Parts: sequence; structure tokens; C-alpha cells
Amino acid sequence: MELSFYKYQGTGNDFVMIDDREERFDQNDLAKVQKLCDRKFGIGADGLILIRNHADYDFEMIYFNADGSQSMCGNGARCAVAFSSFLGIIKEQTHFLAIDGPHEAVLKGDQVELLMGNVKGIEESMGDYFVHTGSPHHIRFVEHVRDYPVFDQGKSIRYDPCYAPAGTNVNFVEGIKDDEVFVRTYERGVENETFSCGTGVTAAALVYGTQTKQNEIKITTLGGKLSVRFRPNSSGGFQDIWLIGPAEQVFKGKINI
Repeated sequence: MELSFYKYQGTGNDFVMIDDREERFDQNDLAKVQKLCDRKFGIGADGLILIRNHADYDFEMIYFNADGSQSMCGNGARCAVAFSSFLGIIKEQTHFLAIDGPHEAVLKGDQVELLMGNVKGIEESMGDYFVHTGSPHHIRFVEHVRDYPVFDQGKSIRYDPCYAPAGTNVNFVEGIKDDEVFVRTYERGVENETFSCGTGVTAAALVYGTQTKQNEIKITTLGGKLSVRFRPNSSGGFQDIWLIGPAEQVFKGKINI
């Protein structure tokens, strides 16, 4: 079977995108997902995304991490919006479904503004912070984040017993200004550092913005720049959370599977 695919990236977070509106891709075949995401024996990606029809939404995004596990992915969702626009499914605005529920998004040139789900609040964990932004995220503030041992420390926290059995993503954050941070992320499911993580920078922005009394945070990642704006609510949580950044088609191709 020959499979057509597109490759997208959002600040260096890269994804295999498949137009699966005819539902020919077996979403239970996790070995196939793993092989397609393999950088040596497949296409290579941090994750794989299927775009499918849905009766109540413009489209449904079905997301897989490189290991076949599923979660919400902010950069993946932004790329899914750009891909759906390329396919002619949507125009400048959309209402779509992801694993964590409905989302809205707006396209402005090469920028995709994604409305994330509401967040209940910020928790303490291991002397650091924990925020669930559709995926679980441990937030640790460090100095000299560019030189920090992200892989070793991230892997240790990801597999800490307090997060068993599912584990967590881990973000290392350095404040630059009151409204700006640098974030590096060890991603669960990729089991390595990625160039960027949308749900991770969102979690980091909520924590840092709460500390510095800012409602819009600029984020630098290894793969580029993003921003997050949000509004605290009366229950200690957050709403109107928008993740904003570029999404780009890199190439397309066909692969035998």
C-alpha cells in the first residue's frame, strides 16, 4: 500500500500529516505509526496526525506521539489547522475536535492562533510546578537553560514514581524579562528533547505569567518563537488561553507501508 503524506513543522516540532477523510489508515496499528515516525527507517517525526471528517466539527485531529501513545499536542494542532486550510477544509477560522475536546483557531498568514482548553490551576510538585494543559507538564525554573542537561534531568522527572504510570512531560524554564521566557522540553512519547512543545510552553507561560503578573508571555524555544496570552479566572484557573506561532509545510511524499 502506498501512503501519501505531508510533513509540517511548528517551531521545529515536526509531524507526519495524513489526509484520512476516507479513513483508510488503521489508527489501531501503532507499529505503523512508530515506523512512520522513525527517523532512520521511516519518514521521521515527533508525531503523526490524521485529519478526519466529523459531523459536528470542521474536522477531527487524531494525534499520535512517535511511540504511538496519544495526547493533546499544541504545535501539532496548529499544524493540523494549517494543513486543513491547505486541503480546503477551512478558511481563516475553524472549530475542530482533538483528544482533549473542542478547539477554535484563527489563521493569520503563516501564524496560527489556537484556543487551548481551560486549565484548572497550578499545582506544586517535587518543589517545582505541575500544570495540565491537555497534556501533563512538570515546570522547573533553572538558570542558564541553554546549557542545562535537559535529557538526563527530564528523563529522571518523566519517570519519577509520583507520575507513574503515565509519566509527564518536563519543561525547563529561564526567565528573560517579565513577559519573556526561554523553554526547553523533554517530551513524553518522544522520549527525548524536542525543539518545541506547544502544551509545554503554554504551561510554562501560565506559571511565569502568574509570578510576574503578565497575561501575555513571549516564548523562545530551540525551534523558534511562540507567544501565549491568557486570562485568569475567579476559581484560580485560566481561560481564553491562546497559543500563537508559525506552522509550515516542509515537503510532501509517498511511502510504501
